[in-house]
Amino acid sequence: MVSPQTLSEAERRTLARWAAACAEHVVAQFFTDDPDADRIVRDALARTAAFARGESTAAAEIRLRMEAVKAAGSASTPAGAAAARSVAQAAAVAHLGAHALGAAAYAVKAASLAQPDRPDAAGDEVTWQLAQLTDVERDALRRLPLLGTDTNGPLGSGLLTKGVLGETVRTIQAAV
Repeated sequence: MVSPQTLSEAERRTLARWAAACAEHVVAQFFTDDPDADRIVRDALARTAAFARGESTAAAEIRLRMEAVKAAGSASTPAGAAAARSVAQAAAVAHLGAHALGAAAYAVKAASLAQPDRPDAAGDEVTWQLAQLTDVERDALRRLPLLGTDTNGPLGSGLLTKGVLGETVRTIQAAV
């Protein structure tokens, strides 16, 4: 049985565009001394955008989706690690549409960690993300199960249910 977090390939391509935009908005926070890690993160972001445009296959992206996760470990700051994880979640949209919410949540975490003196940083990032959504993307997000209601996948009981990540996903789901 296919998970309700998967969505159709067309919906995943649609959400990949928004997920890439969310990740791209914070990727400048990713600093590392490892040029390979920097290249991997930026390549993953470019591949996500290419998948959204129909220029790559789900199979090709699924094979490479974990590379940005590994590169996040070389980040120089917590904000940079969150930005790289946002890219990794965006890249994983080719596999499961629900990862789009993970990309948005990690982007919010990156923005708030990068601006600890701005208590509104997280809220401002969510507002920006919601403004980027097209009607078709909103419709695709509405087809995902609410956070914590489907035990399999990123919207299950894992990292996306806790802290700023969980708050972000819940806020986005309530807004769409």
